[in-house]
Amino acid sequence: MLKDYYHLTKPGIIRGNLISTIAGFLLASKGNVKVGLFVATLMGISMVIASASVFNNYIDRDIDRKMARTKKRALVRGAITGRNALIYASILGVSGELILEIYTNWLTALITLFGFVMYVVVYGIWKRRSTLGTIVGSVSGATPPVIGYCAVTGRLDSAALLLFLILVFWQMPHFFAIAMYRLKDYATAGIPVLPVKKGLLVTKIQMLLFTLGFALASVMLTVLGYTGRVYFGVALAIGIGWTALCVQGFRVSDNSRWARQMFFFSLIALTLLCATISVDHFLP
Repeated sequence: MLKDYYHLTKPGIIRGNLISTIAGFLLASKGNVKVGLFVATLMGISMVIASASVFNNYIDRDIDRKMARTKKRALVRGAITGRNALIYASILGVSGELILEIYTNWLTALITLFGFVMYVVVYGIWKRRSTLGTIVGSVSGATPPVIGYCAVTGRLDSAALLLFLILVFWQMPHFFAIAMYRLKDYATAGIPVLPVKKGLLVTKIQMLLFTLGFALASVMLTVLGYTGRVYFGVALAIGIGWTALCVQGFRVSDNSRWARQMFFFSLIALTLLCATISVDHFLP
């Protein structure tokens, strides 16, 4: 039972978002890390993301029954009741927001709440109605590094904007890759993702455009003076490598295999980029 409650929070999503939150926090800290603030930020955002994930599980339980990768989730199997899931999600969300409000600042708590509403409410509605659901979801997923950054600075500036854009541009080809290699699942569930509604060629063109946007936004952190030369070199290499792989997609015969390559490359790219941002203050 406890294992079911744990998996209901989508721990993999929490871990992934914490990586970008830490990057934003450490970029803003410039080597002067306040441990208490750091811990409070990670605790608060983890609980809010967990809450959003539980709410999402509750809302999507009808869709999850139709998809092979989700049909064994706790709410679908009846291992956890809907009522208990809603109570659990509410406790997590309120607790997380209180931690951020008390121990960070109002702006951090507000951005976190914005990301929560965008994911649970706006994305929850739009992903069932339009291919635009993907971009709505990416807005929510791009808030963690901004939250980490604002927890330290208490303000929004061009660095926060660039962190936001990097994550938005990263998430689009990342999610399109998932939608491509799980095309049958999404079609069966009736979710209007771009590959289902517009086809693979249109999806590949958009993936290329967003990958180019990711590459440009990444190097702009150095152009505007927020990061150093090592980060610039890493960001440039990632951008070129991911763009090259994206271009290959127009010539492949096995689209599913290529989509998986794009997916795994996206994970490596974001992890490496965030790691380099995190240690940038100590690099040339």
